[in-house]
Amino acid sequence: MGHNYYREPAWPNDLFYIFPVVILGTIACNLFGILPEWYFFPVFQILCTVPNKLLGVLLMVLVPAGLLTVPLLKNVNKFQNPFRHPVMTTIFFIDIVVALWLGIVATLFIDKSLTLGIFQIDSV
Repeated sequence: MGHNYYREPAWPNDLFYIFPVVILGTIACNLFGILPEWYFFPVFQILCTVPNKLLGVLLMVLVPAGLLTVPLLKNVNKFQNPFRHPVMTTIFFIDIVVALWLGIVATLFIDKSLTLGIFQIDSV
């Protein structure tokens, strides 16, 4: 693009630049719609599965609030073994499993997202 110094028509060259971009963009389009980045998948899945959007936003606020209360529930000493605190270790592992589950199922369709398509859920 730019100036025409060689006295050739500019529009065929422009078509050669534009059409490959449009064709490749059509091939590479996402079939699931707009998806966020991978680190927003759990939050995105919460918004997709909760029918009430206000409740979804409140659940999104509860996730960091719950993580902020974990240090308050535990007496922290740098010389203690973290595996000697079974309650906090269990809460930590449950949080990790839930975050990974929500991150994985966010890429699926909403009817298969909660069960990974393993179980059939009949809608009424």
